[in-house]
Amino acid sequence: MKLQFMGATREVTGSKHLITTRSGLKILLDCGMYQGKGLDTDAMNRDLGFDPREIDYLILSHAHIDHSGLIPYIYKLGFNGTVLCTPATRDLCAIMLADAGRIQEQDTATFNKKRKAQGLDPVEPIYNHEDAQACMGCFISVPYHKKFNIEGEVTVEFFDAGHILGSSCIFLEIKEGRRTIKLAFTGDIGRYDKQILKNPEPFPQADYLIMESTYGDRKHESLKNAEQELLMAVLDTCTKKKGKLIIPSFAIGRAQEIIYALDRLEHAKLLPDIDVFVDSPLSVSATNIMRLHSECFNESIAEYCKTDPDPFGFDRLQYIQSVQASKALNVRHKPCVIISASGMMEAGRVKHHIANHIENPATTILCVGYCEPSTLGAHIMRGDKTVSIFGQAHTVRAELRRIDSLSGHADYVEMMRYIGCQSPKKLKGIFLVHGEEETQRNFVSTLRDNGWNNVSIPAFREEVQL
Repeated sequence: MKLQFMGATREVTGSKHLITTRSGLKILLDCGMYQGKGLDTDAMNRDLGFDPREIDYLILSHAHIDHSGLIPYIYKLGFNGTVLCTPATRDLCAIMLADAGRIQEQDTATFNKKRKAQGLDPVEPIYNHEDAQACMGCFISVPYHKKFNIEGEVTVEFFDAGHILGSSCIFLEIKEGRRTIKLAFTGDIGRYDKQILKNPEPFPQADYLIMESTYGDRKHESLKNAEQELLMAVLDTCTKKKGKLIIPSFAIGRAQEIIYALDRLEHAKLLPDIDVFVDSPLSVSATNIMRLHSECFNESIAEYCKTDPDPFGFDRLQYIQSVQASKALNVRHKPCVIISASGMMEAGRVKHHIANHIENPATTILCVGYCEPSTLGAHIMRGDKTVSIFGQAHTVRAELRRIDSLSGHADYVEMMRYIGCQSPKKLKGIFLVHGEEETQRNFVSTLRDNGWNNVSIPAFREEVQL
C-alpha cells in the first residue's frame, strides 16, 4: 500500500493524503483548500498532483475549508466517487462549500477588474456556487462507530475528534492478501473539557498514524478562564471606552462557542446592557445546524439547556443576514459586540468592520484563534503599526486582545493525552502533518522523549510504502 502526502505538509492548510492499495483502489483522506498564501494560493489549489477521475473514495475528517474546500473543484474536474463523512459534517459542508463557491466568484470578479485594466484576459474561478451544490450528491453520511465497508477491501470507522461539530478521527482497516494494515488519521484534534462538544475519544490500536500538529509546541491557557476574559473585554471596551468589541471568528465552531459564552454571561446577569451582533450569514446557518445535532453535545451544555432551552440566543443577540444591516453596524455609534467571519481576518464581513474601526482607539479587536503567518490577522496581532486592507494603508490604533484558550486545536499536552490510547510498541510509524515545520520538529522531540520513536515529518508529495 502506498501513502502520499499531497497537502498540509509542514504547513497548516490544504489537507490531502492519498492512499493507493495494492489492488489499485484510490482513497483520498480530506481534500482541503490552501488558504492565506496570497497570490500563490490559487496556483497551489489548482495543482492537485493527482487526477480526480481516478479517486474512488474521499473520506472527510471534518468540514473546515482547509480540509474540505477543494471537493467542488475535483468534482468539476471529473471526480465521481463517494465522499464519506459524519452526518454533521455533511450538513456543514452543504453550507460551507456553497459559501466558498460564492467567495471564489466574488474574488475572481475583483481580480478580473484588475486584469482588464492591465489589458489581460479574464480568468475563471476555481469553482462556483453551482459546482459546490452539485458535488453534495456524492456525499454519504456514516455515524460515529458504524463500520462502512469499501469493496470488501477496506473498512472505515469514524471516532469523535472533538474539534468541531462532526469532526472525526478516521480509522481504516485495509486488507492486502493475508495482511491487514490499520491506519488512523486524526484530522484536527479538539480540546478537552470544552463548553459544548464532547472530548476527543480514544480510537483502536493502529499500525500507522497520520497526526495533526498545529500546536505541537504550545500549551494553551485553561478554558476555565476564557469566559471571564471575554467578559472583561466586553466591560473594558463597551462600558469603559464606549467602543465596539470586534471578534473575528471562524463561522463554524468558534462563533458558537463565543455565542454560548455570552449567553451564559447573560443568563448569569453579568453581561452589560449592550447589543451583540453575529454578522455572518454562514455563522447563522451553522448555528442552526448545531441546534440540530445535540447528539454531539457534552453533558455540561445538556444540563445547561434544562434551564435555558436555547444556548445560542438571548434578547440582545441579533443575527445579521443582509449586507445593508452589516454596513449599518459601521456607522453605528453605540457600544456593541460584533462577531464576524473570517477568523484570520482575511475575508468576509469582518474585514470591512476592521477597515472601518482599526484606527479608532475605542475599538478592541479580540483574536480568539490561530492566524496563519501571512494573513491580515497575523499582521495585526503581531503588532504591525500599519496594515493594508483592501489596498489601503491603515494605522493600527485599536486595542488588541487575544484569548488563546478558545482555540479549537489541542495543545501538545492534550495531543499527548489523545494518543495515550495507542501503544508505542505497536505503532510502527507516526506521520506529522498540519503544522509549521519548526513546531513539528519541537513536537517530534516531545514525542521521542515520551517513548514515541518512529516519528517523521513528511515532505510535500512524499510517498511511503506501508
